[in-house]
Amino acid sequence: MTDPQSAATAAASWLGQVEESTRRLLDTVSGLKPEAVAEPSALPGWTRGHVLAHLARNADSLVNLLTGARTGTDIPQYASNEARDAEIDRDAPRPLEVHLADLHASHQRFAEAAALLADESWTAEIRHRTGYLFPAHDIPHKRLLELEYHHVDLDAGHSPAQWPQDFAVAQFRKLAANLAGADLPAAELVAEDTEDRAVIGSGAPALTVTGPVRALTAWLSGRSDGTDLRRTPDAALPQLPPMG
Repeated sequence: MTDPQSAATAAASWLGQVEESTRRLLDTVSGLKPEAVAEPSALPGWTRGHVLAHLARNADSLVNLLTGARTGTDIPQYASNEARDAEIDRDAPRPLEVHLADLHASHQRFAEAAALLADESWTAEIRHRTGYLFPAHDIPHKRLLELEYHHVDLDAGHSPAQWPQDFAVAQFRKLAANLAGADLPAAELVAEDTEDRAVIGSGAPALTVTGPVRALTAWLSGRSDGTDLRRTPDAALPQLPPMG
């Protein structure tokens, strides 16, 4: 188990990145035209309004987990998966200015809930909505993932090329590790700007895929089809499973 001081330090680092990521998201949303809310996002079946509603309700769901960590109680992230989906559908059609105000307010609630945790509370075990347990100091990191990936999913001009490099590197390493030994043709991935390397799939790699770490992470996470990556030899990229 991580000691309280280390857990609190890790949480504080993630919280700082959440602040910056939220600021970038709000800048993008502030520049949208009112009709953009009803237009398609990059996620199948979701408008931009769905993405914005999800981001606001996700912040509130993480307030539940932060409160559970602080009080030592098992507070569900959402009342149910059905309730989660219903709230997103309910909030998606709202006017742009309502979405923007909701993003501001839900982020403030998240930040205030995090500020209430004592060091030892960051070591608490928390239950994710899918059932697995994880340490409370990872809650801000989970918020960062939601912000960075769904900012791209808005399809509103913010691309993987604008991800912070530390975020892209960490996600490249994690996503590639998750695919090591997976049931797909093996490929060696080479990040030309960071010298990171990884092998995904099973067996000896017959394909090398090279590109900037942000582009590789975009492909691994399903935010790109990988056509901007170099392949040696010139063969098809492996078909990746959906990001878990």
